Amino acid sequence: MHVRLGALLVGAAVFSAACAGADNADRDPASTTTTADAPDEDSAHPSATASAAPVVAATPAPSPTAAVVLDPRETGGLRNFLGYEFPPAPQVPTGPLSPAATDQLDFIWSKLSTGGLDGAEVSRLAESGDARLAWILSDLLRFVRPGDIFNGAVSAFEELTGAALADDPVAIRSPWQSMTDHLIAWDLPVFEGYADYKGRLFTLIEPGWQPFFEDAGSDIDWRLVSWGGVLIDNREFGDPRPCPRGCIPALDDPGVTDAEGGSWYPDDSIVFAVVIGDEARAYPRHIMEIHEMVNDSLGGRRIGMPYCTLCGSAQAYFTDDVPNGVEMPVLRTSGLLSRSNKVMYDLVTKSVFDTFTGRALSGPLHRQGLVLPQVTVVTTTWGDWKAAHPATTIVAQGGGIGRVYPFNPLGGRDDHGPIFPVGDVDERLGVQDQVFGVVLDDGTPVAFPVEAAAAALRAGEAVELSGVELRLDGGGVRAIDADGDEITGHQAFWFAWSQFMADTLLWAP
Repeated sequence: MHVRLGALLVGAAVFSAACAGADNADRDPASTTTTADAPDEDSAHPSATASAAPVVAATPAPSPTAAVVLDPRETGGLRNFLGYEFPPAPQVPTGPLSPAATDQLDFIWSKLSTGGLDGAEVSRLAESGDARLAWILSDLLRFVRPGDIFNGAVSAFEELTGAALADDPVAIRSPWQSMTDHLIAWDLPVFEGYADYKGRLFTLIEPGWQPFFEDAGSDIDWRLVSWGGVLIDNREFGDPRPCPRGCIPALDDPGVTDAEGGSWYPDDSIVFAVVIGDEARAYPRHIMEIHEMVNDSLGGRRIGMPYCTLCGSAQAYFTDDVPNGVEMPVLRTSGLLSRSNKVMYDLVTKSVFDTFTGRALSGPLHRQGLVLPQVTVVTTTWGDWKAAHPATTIVAQGGGIGRVYPFNPLGGRDDHGPIFPVGDVDERLGVQDQVFGVVLDDGTPVAFPVEAAAAALRAGEAVELSGVELRLDGGGVRAIDADGDEITGHQAFWFAWSQFMADTLLWAP
């Protein structure tokens, strides 16, 4: 589905697949060589002539001249998931943008809604010599097809940073992904006012993101946020209908059945399983691949369960554990990503959460300092789970909403490594090796390669690291401490766990 933005970027904004969703699963998320071809839905999208948000211009100042090497670390040795070694980070100035750079940026942004932008104007950003503008070029490139503006952005990026994207094999499929990987790996800083420019661009695509950009006190690192290819899920709680505009629709209070009634689901198919109190429930992976978010009741508690298909990570958060006077959150998928992890938000307060940690990053819940507590999610097969937990329930075949779910909605989409920017990777494991991870009370992250750990446990060997011991549960694993008390954990792709849990301890057999 195209987003019709009239003259915006020569009408080249492209919808491409995000984290999943049945209606979007066949599209290539980061590719610049394919476009979606579903019908336009003009009435569902912002007008090309809609006014952009006001510009907060940088205070005029002399052109910055002081240059520093970032961090000031050397980036030699940092590699992406295909083994490409990132070049050293460019030097960047300090202070505000130069007046000339600000004028050029404002000119380009004025053309986003009025039309007439060309690649030469974009490439002129390189005249500033300010490599911090590379983030702006990345943001623009996400929304344009190959062509004049695309080429201007790539040219300016390479001139500002000294990087040659043709050297990176990721760029063969997606120059945008390669460009953004470089910026993340370099930890390149931004200029004052960057989030305002980004917000004006992104809200032309989806006005529903406006509250996220309005919170000046948020902890969102806007450098890492990219468009996932779909729009915001802002349907009311309990609405069973698919998103008419192309979002990933959460499933609220799904229909469930007992284990016998779950005979429709193949025993060798994957479930994400949760136990709270005396109740166990299994969530079939293919249903989670469609909805990516479930709000449910289990064991007398309310939980929100995001599944980031891009990170291979299903998590479960208690949403009823909130301060007095705070309405219980309803978790939804925003359509945005942060370093390839889905950005979830609360439908009630429009607060953004770090999906990997449950910490509120913006909005009223951020000001409350809310961190949603987690409960362990066991990833296993349905046959193994119901054998270990015969009283378990499972989400019903139609999800309680009468929907038909294909058994392989993603069609191997993630088989060849991350398809959105992740920057440099930790090479101790393969990027898509599954790990079971926990975080200790002192903040230390600990990860266990699942396949090797489960094999060791089945062989009767102990699997333990830093006071964390793994146990088998229905074919999956969970963690306990020295006193036998559970330590909350979940599985994820290694690239996701290691990038959000830096310096994680890693068990080896």
